[in-house]
Amino acid sequence: MTSRISPRAYRPDDRAALADICVRTADNGGDSSHLYPDPELMPSLFAAPYAYLEPDLAFVLDDGTGRAVGYILGTADTPRFVTEFRERWLPLVDDRYPRPQGEPRGPTDEMIALLHNPERMVLPELADHPAHLHIDLLPDWQRKGYGRELMVTFLAALRAKGVKGVHLSMLTANTPARAFYDRLGFTEIRVPDPGPVSYLVRGTEATL
Repeated sequence: MTSRISPRAYRPDDRAALADICVRTADNGGDSSHLYPDPELMPSLFAAPYAYLEPDLAFVLDDGTGRAVGYILGTADTPRFVTEFRERWLPLVDDRYPRPQGEPRGPTDEMIALLHNPERMVLPELADHPAHLHIDLLPDWQRKGYGRELMVTFLAALRAKGVKGVHLSMLTANTPARAFYDRLGFTEIRVPDPGPVSYLVRGTEATL
């Protein structure tokens, strides 16, 4: 029986779908498989550790048949998450993705270097917005209001934990994503040497 398309809590059997969504949206919103031949690499950075370390803040968009076609994942406390990422997550993936020696030699090495540097996520400018998130939907499910539904669900979960501010980072070149976040009330915050990304912040108390 088909039910309504809606956000729901992440389940362990969603893991493969999370990885697929991550790969298919990780290249500036498009498919990243041509850049990273290992299909587990990008999920190991941007999806799987959140579902593993903070499953109560992991939600998926269910297409009505039980299949996840989008997700929103995050943490309520970025400094704590970074500590747990290093202590609990990296040991699970270090054999598959050892730290590159020397300068990165391509996109895969660049991502593995990020994997081994979770401390990059802690910036003093973001201290008033300690939570952070990642949100992705498969292309056919974008621009239909489902991203907003996922965000409403996530912000409510943060409020229930007493968290007052959340941030995210995004590739500055991804203008459709920026327009989406602008509509949801996120504003840019300046940080030193941001590189190719922009940092956006929002309070959790305001409704969407």
